[in-house]
Amino acid sequence: MIPPIIQVGNVLLSSDILTERFCCDLTACKGQCCVEGDAGAPVTLEEIGEIEDCLDAVWSDLSASAQSVIDRQGVAYTDQEGDLVTSIVHNKDCVFTYYEDLPPRSAEEPLQGKDPSPREKDMEGATGALCLCALEKACRAGKTKFIKPISCALYPIRAKEFSNGTIGLNYNRWAICEPARKKGLELNLPVYVFLKEPLIRRFGEDWYQELCEVAKLISEK
Repeated sequence: MIPPIIQVGNVLLSSDILTERFCCDLTACKGQCCVEGDAGAPVTLEEIGEIEDCLDAVWSDLSASAQSVIDRQGVAYTDQEGDLVTSIVHNKDCVFTYYEDLPPRSAEEPLQGKDPSPREKDMEGATGALCLCALEKACRAGKTKFIKPISCALYPIRAKEFSNGTIGLNYNRWAICEPARKKGLELNLPVYVFLKEPLIRRFGEDWYQELCEVAKLISEK
């Protein structure tokens, strides 16, 4: 029997991070995680400083409403639970959301460049308006070094830090991510594999390799 909670280093994680399948499908969800919900994305004080340093590079991609919100209250605020989160527009859109209309592109049409981003790969066959991240766009274009808050990169994993230094990771199920669960099953892609890059960014390569060993042991049971 797989234990519900697994410990790797000082991180406690729910076992479904290892057993559930997930892969973002922008052709289906159109990036709604950037605009749904009642608060912005969780951020740290360090991330707020990095985001502020990116403002000149992303400003032209932001809506007039988003620019007004940032001018008035900054890139982040404290939500009802006392957490720092990115500012939002009309109690919905993250201020760093922008919309892009994409022409249809077949799966056979090659992506430009030798190293397409995971988001570019997800766009195969996409049409219509997608909600995208201006911070990520600027970073991919080489204009900045900060790609986006780690809370965004880790989704559907949510992290919580405890006073004793332990970190808890939970797999968050959201109805708008149903296409991602379906695609993950089709590709047989576990959550922790889909999120390899952000997990390494947050916890390091050695920790991730240990996580993979634990996942392997569990799969053999």
